Amino acid sequence: MSHFLPITLEEVKRLGWQTVDIVLVTGDAYVDHPSFGTAVIGRTLEAAGYRVAIIPQPNWRDDLRDFRKFGAPRLFFGVNSGAMDSMVNHYTAARRLRHDDAYTPGGQAGFRPDRAAYVYTRILKQIYPQTPVIVAGIEASMRRLAHYDYWDDRLFPSILADIPADLLNYGMGEKTTLKIAKLLDQGLPKEALYDLPQVAYLSDTPPESDNVKYLHSFEECMQSKRAEAENYHIIEQESNKIEPVTLVQKHGSRFVVVNPPEPPMSTAEIDASFDLPYTRLPHPKYKKRGPIPAFEMIKNSVNLHRGCFGGCSFCTISAHQGKQIASRSQRSILEEVKKMVQNPEFNGVISDLGGPSANMYRMGGKDKNVCLKCSRYSCIQPSICQNLENDHQPLMDLYNRVAAVPGIKHIYIGSGIRCDLFTNQNHGWEYFNHIVKNHVSGRLKVAPEHTCSHVLKLMRKPDFDLFIETKHRFDKICRNNNLPYQLIPYFISSHPGCRLQDMADLAVKMKQMGYRLEQIQDFTPTPMTLSTEMYYTGINPATMEPVYVARHPNQKKEQNNMFFFYKKERQSDIRKSLHNAHLDKYIKQLFG
Repeated sequence: MSHFLPITLEEVKRLGWQTVDIVLVTGDAYVDHPSFGTAVIGRTLEAAGYRVAIIPQPNWRDDLRDFRKFGAPRLFFGVNSGAMDSMVNHYTAARRLRHDDAYTPGGQAGFRPDRAAYVYTRILKQIYPQTPVIVAGIEASMRRLAHYDYWDDRLFPSILADIPADLLNYGMGEKTTLKIAKLLDQGLPKEALYDLPQVAYLSDTPPESDNVKYLHSFEECMQSKRAEAENYHIIEQESNKIEPVTLVQKHGSRFVVVNPPEPPMSTAEIDASFDLPYTRLPHPKYKKRGPIPAFEMIKNSVNLHRGCFGGCSFCTISAHQGKQIASRSQRSILEEVKKMVQNPEFNGVISDLGGPSANMYRMGGKDKNVCLKCSRYSCIQPSICQNLENDHQPLMDLYNRVAAVPGIKHIYIGSGIRCDLFTNQNHGWEYFNHIVKNHVSGRLKVAPEHTCSHVLKLMRKPDFDLFIETKHRFDKICRNNNLPYQLIPYFISSHPGCRLQDMADLAVKMKQMGYRLEQIQDFTPTPMTLSTEMYYTGINPATMEPVYVARHPNQKKEQNNMFFFYKKERQSDIRKSLHNAHLDKYIKQLFG
């Protein structure tokens, strides 16, 4: 029977520990499941023999007793803001405060601060100035260099220039975290960590290496948006490589140094991470406070792989998890499914058998030597790379093997499907047929994101014609098999390059296709994405050409309103917006 990692002093004492080696501090409630990063890091360190305790959602507004309860760990504190960026967690695209938190029991808001990684690190260094603090997770990872912050509407320096962390561990982090622990366990100083892969640090001197690229300084970027755009182009190109260089950015008189990442995980390595003895449950301490929404969403799902080579402009997955796909073995996946079946509360239905994208399992370069020389942002846009092994047959075989496990009644695919991977040669459309007939719960969600070609090009998404073809095939499959299913599209408004006219065009097309949209969002700039750089600079870093941006809240509201052309309470505002923009032709097309 698996135990939970301790989150209280009483649990530590019951284990007979006199001290704790490593304390992990997180903005999320503690869920011991491989979909939650704190659990993954904790279990990885535990498997290596370290005594690990967790401080989930500490109170940062009282006498700071939560931060003091375990005392100073023998090796280090590990800090993350949670599975989401704390600002995205807290605020809508309109910068309004959210009233719930999916990573907190009962969905209650208010259990983590804004910029949680910043706040936790400062508190820990205030209390324990001599104990190393390693900052990690999505919030720190995406802020490792100078970046635009949407919520303050200004350029921020690297998080390392703003907080007293000793080191930043970016990306998924298991392998590097283990190396950090081993070096500190040997009694080595923090400077010994500076040679590790996948870390960033603040230094008084630049690194002595030929394998380095220097970015424009933070001060230069503050003066010039072009300099910031040029920086991003370099950062993205390097992040797309399997063997990138070290990046250095000067901040004042000091240097932020970002070492290249670890090589992509092998199947054996990712299996080892998923095979750790998770309880797959929230800590029992939360029972009286209600369910944790994020856990309820994924508790009956299985993650097949990490990484994404899609290259969407607005997405942080490849910047955090990497572009290369790390796939689990069938053995590891089937063992996880068998453990799920043993849970008396499991109802036999797997809610998702997927990953960052549903259909990239076991895909990657045929000739790895070709991949080593590649810096393309995407393996499938603007066209599918000839070196990409993209056969969908292994995925269909896996679905069939999981479906054959005793106790499994049904498998649904909840992850997003990349239809731009489909060809007749790679069993793509056969896969789509298989999905629709066997793994749809009633609605299949896909993400065309927009209808206008020039906006889609900036989003690095395929032309809208692909969605039309996909819907045609979907409807035909449903007709032939008497299935009452719906194909639900996702769309984004106010993306850089998108004008009101483009949203009106989208609304007209949706009306013609009979859609009343539900799955929509207004673009939210988040650190370290191409879309965010375009939003802030007004420049496309890939071409250095100017890009139109709807920045004013009224402009964003006008664009978002177009999604709801079918709602009577919105039609007056829509008519007014279109008339003022001399787009009256769309009024007739939308309302007659």
